[in-house]
Amino acid sequence: MAPPRRSRRPRTTLLLLVLAAVTIITLDARGGLHVVTSGVRSVAADAFTPIRSGVNAIVEPIGSFLAGSVHYGAVREQNQKLQAEIDQLRMQDRSAADQAEALRQLSALMHLTYLGNLQSVPAQVTDFGTSDFAATIDINVGRSDGVQLSMPVVGNGGLVGQVVKVSHHTATVRLITDGQSAVGTRYGPAPGSLAVLNGTGSGKPLSADLVPANTPLTNGEVFVTSGLQGALFPMGIPVARVVSSHTGDSASQESVSLQPEADLPHLRYVSVVLWGPSA
Repeated sequence: MAPPRRSRRPRTTLLLLVLAAVTIITLDARGGLHVVTSGVRSVAADAFTPIRSGVNAIVEPIGSFLAGSVHYGAVREQNQKLQAEIDQLRMQDRSAADQAEALRQLSALMHLTYLGNLQSVPAQVTDFGTSDFAATIDINVGRSDGVQLSMPVVGNGGLVGQVVKVSHHTATVRLITDGQSAVGTRYGPAPGSLAVLNGTGSGKPLSADLVPANTPLTNGEVFVTSGLQGALFPMGIPVARVVSSHTGDSASQESVSLQPEADLPHLRYVSVVLWGPSA
């Protein structure tokens, strides 16, 4: 039996590899290898360019996003620090402004010429109680300081309100803008005409009753407490100034809008006037 024939394919493959090696060595010796390899690289590059572009289009945004996330965290932290510094500076400015306003109001309370010889007790405002119709403040003086119910309370500019609740060391004041407030006043040339100023709510202007229709009023004209016998307030305290006035076609009285003389929204200090039936 004849021995099996060996395949010639391994020999052929080996021969081709040897020839390829000789060819590469020869080209390299002649400086031509880089031409061949460059061409191969060029063809490969052309073939893979679309793929590489697609990969870059996916990878680069992801890399940018990750890098941006890291930087964003640092930027946000820096912004938070800057905002904290800004808030602190604003608080310092506000504190300085509040101190200046408090000093101004305290100084003004020492020179309330409209009180004449009436005695008063200075007080600090500790709280504001306001709503659509109500307007009150709490102060840090009470019965131990001589404060009684219904006593007038004044501030820089004029009348603030009236004590409606009092304890040993504190009191609550109804502001003249409160919806339940009514103040008897005078206006015009002496001895003046009478009117009642009514509160309409916190931050809102006062309205006037009993002013006859077509009464000549000028903007800026000041209404003061009337001080009539049995009145709730002593005479001559500025209450409010005219902002606008007009008479309707069939109205029996003038429609008057007035702005309080005291700066009610920014009260820091007030004085309770020791005046009234029980004073």
